[in-house]
Amino acid sequence: MQKLFLKKKISPRVENGHPWIFANELQFTPELANLEPGSIIEVYNGWGKFVGRGYTNPKSQIAIRLLTRNVQEQIDSGFFLRKLQQAWQYRQHIGYIENCRLVFGEADYLPALIVDKFNDYFVLQTLAYGMDVWKPAVVEALNTIFKPKGIYERNDVPVRELEGLPQIKGFLSDPFDTNIIINENGLRFHVDIENGQKTGYFLDQQDNRRAIEHIVKGADVLEAFCYTGTFSIHAGAYGAKTVLGLDISETAVAQAMRNAELNDLQNICRFEATNAFDTLKTWAKEGRQYDVVILDPPAFTKSRENIQKAITGYKEINLRGMKLVKPGGFLVTASCTNLVHPPLFLEIIGMAAKDAKRRLRQVTYQTQASDHPIVWGLENTEYLKFLIVEVQ
Repeated sequence: MQKLFLKKKISPRVENGHPWIFANELQFTPELANLEPGSIIEVYNGWGKFVGRGYTNPKSQIAIRLLTRNVQEQIDSGFFLRKLQQAWQYRQHIGYIENCRLVFGEADYLPALIVDKFNDYFVLQTLAYGMDVWKPAVVEALNTIFKPKGIYERNDVPVRELEGLPQIKGFLSDPFDTNIIINENGLRFHVDIENGQKTGYFLDQQDNRRAIEHIVKGADVLEAFCYTGTFSIHAGAYGAKTVLGLDISETAVAQAMRNAELNDLQNICRFEATNAFDTLKTWAKEGRQYDVVILDPPAFTKSRENIQKAITGYKEINLRGMKLVKPGGFLVTASCTNLVHPPLFLEIIGMAAKDAKRRLRQVTYQTQASDHPIVWGLENTEYLKFLIVEVQ
């Protein structure tokens, strides 16, 4: 097995737990120039002490992603079986059994692997070359542990191209109907595994959707960027008087209406296909008012070069959202942009409130659901910000 050595000034960061090693953090050796993508290598610190084993890709900015720091542990199919068993035990311990993110990449010490569990169906993503090599072992482990009804891969994501991998999606089991129905918080939702966003459904907000229960009772609710209407349906089930969801995707709006019908809420929840960003601006000028406004936009950027545009975008939609909230009403707002860290997100909300000339009283601040665990010291594992404020 090839051995590579960290530069001395880099060693502490990696030894303290970070699994990523960039090419410029490695000492140059002849082995470094001849790495095979996906190969397993050993990493040592600048003084020759074993740090860990991981997979490599010289074509990627992240040259090595560590899988184990145990010198006795080998990377083979048994390794992945043990890791998935551990991930499942953790979810069971914290109460996520039916639907959950079974594997959350670095947070489960399996960098670049995502596995979502929708009851008896599984969707996976292998987002780096080295993890893609082990995809058969992951599928074998899922079959061993769960004996699922179906496994599907949603590797149709651009980040794979940075690893020299093609965008693909398809069955990793016998074919099955990819339009399924799941249960969440006592409600039912259609999930389109094949064509839905990400892996078909946003599991990371499942706890946050419960958080709106008390503020929506008897309220007129507006949800912008509603996608398939999960917050809207929860609002209707929790006793809202009226709910209006807006999304630019006609396909998403059609599925949102199907979700309303599935839960017998079609008389309370309605949906419109429109550019929510523009509609918020128009309605704010018109003086429309709601008891509760919910904003759950998609990520505004994945690039540091565009972070200022993301900040501007979040400030603008929250400014418009606040103007649509009746005095004493509530704003529910979220951001899944990883590069907008929690303190910055709260600062943006504060700037929007200042410009809107509104005072805020915080009700709750939360992150993603606990099946997407946050590992201290790994910033990329804490990405979702969820805030409810009273707007005065």
